[in-house]
Amino acid sequence: MGGGGQLTGPGEQVSGRCGAFYTWEEVQSHCNRNDQWLVIDRKVYNITQWAKRHPGGIRVISHYAGEDATEAFTAFHPDVKFVRKFLKPLLIGELAATEPSQDRNKNPTIIQDFHTLRAKVEREGLFQAQPLFFCLHLGHILLLEALAWLIVWVWGTSWTLTFLSAVMLATAQLQAGWLQHDFGHLSVFKKSSWNHVLHKFAIGHLKGASANWWNHRHYQHHAKPNIFSKDPDVNMLHVFVVGATQPVEYGIKKIKYMPYHHQHQYFFLVGPPLLIPVYFHIQIIRTMISRHDWVDLAWSLSYYLRYLCCSVPMYGLFGSVVLISFVRFLESNWFVWVTQMNHLPMNIDHEKHQDWLSMQLHATCNIEQSPFNDWFSGHLNFQIEHHLFPTMPRHNYHLVAPLVRALCEKHGVPYQVKTMWQGLADVFRSLKNSGDLWLDAYLHK
Repeated sequence: MGGGGQLTGPGEQVSGRCGAFYTWEEVQSHCNRNDQWLVIDRKVYNITQWAKRHPGGIRVISHYAGEDATEAFTAFHPDVKFVRKFLKPLLIGELAATEPSQDRNKNPTIIQDFHTLRAKVEREGLFQAQPLFFCLHLGHILLLEALAWLIVWVWGTSWTLTFLSAVMLATAQLQAGWLQHDFGHLSVFKKSSWNHVLHKFAIGHLKGASANWWNHRHYQHHAKPNIFSKDPDVNMLHVFVVGATQPVEYGIKKIKYMPYHHQHQYFFLVGPPLLIPVYFHIQIIRTMISRHDWVDLAWSLSYYLRYLCCSVPMYGLFGSVVLISFVRFLESNWFVWVTQMNHLPMNIDHEKHQDWLSMQLHATCNIEQSPFNDWFSGHLNFQIEHHLFPTMPRHNYHLVAPLVRALCEKHGVPYQVKTMWQGLADVFRSLKNSGDLWLDAYLHK
């Protein structure tokens, strides 16, 4: 029933128009690929056709089919009033007066308190970006890349200087990755269109990747973090088993694509080294070509053309390929450890339909603040605050963190902060624990 519904009382029929009233049971029944409803601020919307045209991708909005999407809608859209214009044609009714505003296991008190916190943060201007911060960040990326090429151009292409240049290029690439992340989350400019343009420049011309590929993948992660079949970051392609649920399920079913009880060891060989230079690279090219995304492809090619113009005169074509592969190898190791220490050791499970605060806190943790940690991780050491407020400029995370911690303490929601070394060690430890769970289930269940 994609276009209308029935209900308010037994046997009572109403049309699928704006005056209709629905129960949560009715809304929840519209959650398959060809029939999708969701609720925002008690209003019921039929998104079946719109999902295909959703700027953030069909999957991220479909993950909320049959659910209350109010908190996610507010979190992802900096200009809610503008986006509501697109919702008007999709409106089919609202929740019946007897229905609660929240569905399933969502805590109404936590939702209200978090709404109050967000309003307070907005009043204090913490969603306002400081242009100088991002200008300086871009400047230091360009300076690193320029110095990397200047070193080998002036002093030669010895092994030592080439290695130093590669480290500087990898650092520039990683820092450009954090910058494109800022633009991708619409956290730099008030106008979304400016963020979109600069996002394509940062991820395309500075890194050689695709903005649309990143948007469609990364927003799913934020919408449903650490939830199987919804967060692509926990889709391990059978190479690893993660969390406490998946290993047992694999073990009981006698699934053994890999020796998972050794995954904490082979992770060092196939995880950090290969994610960006192999898996992401193939996925990005396939996505741009299959979706005919020629704009992103042009931006991506502009990076590689610029790179080859700088490297081929000194290293030749083969040497240039080897150099960029090594740079990607270094970047990938850095990227994987930073991003996984916030999520991999946390709860990873199937959908539990939690409120926004509880869902994000169960899937994320923080790393202690320091100037180095902030720079090294692109302020993603404040992963909790970033997930709760994805459109907030990262230089304000440390200001909202005490307020978030106080709210978590009030409601008994765990708020984890680790040292950098503890976070890195927990990645290894969680993989070993998951592997042990798999082996036990595989042998004894």
